[in-house]
Amino acid sequence: MAQTVLESLDEVRAAVGRNLGTSDWLEITPDRLDRFAAATGDRERGYLALALTNLFLPQIVEVRGASLGINYGTASVRLRAPLLVGSGVRASAELVACDDIPGGVQTTIRITVEVDGTDQPACVVDSLSRWLA
Repeated sequence: MAQTVLESLDEVRAAVGRNLGTSDWLEITPDRLDRFAAATGDRERGYLALALTNLFLPQIVEVRGASLGINYGTASVRLRAPLLVGSGVRASAELVACDDIPGGVQTTIRITVEVDGTDQPACVVDSLSRWLA
């Protein structure tokens, strides 16, 4: 269940600058790394943290006041550290921008993937979503 529920597009607009919450912890298992590397060819594990943002974001925020939500891409991505077997990771999110578009809004949500026991995040991404009325 999402930690932050936004009931309308007006609530989305009003939430700019707000910390939306934190996801559950996830253990990085050898199987998860092996399957990701086999599917993507990414043996350095940097893109796994980016890919996990799609798992974490729905745990953090839910927009109920939209008929459709679309993953629109990213504005920026910083891969700062690979994910290692046995590490625990989670994400936090902040709504940094909301712009009106025809039929709805486009949000920029800054997602920071942190690794348990370290100060450096594995990944920081400005994720773009479109929410249509």
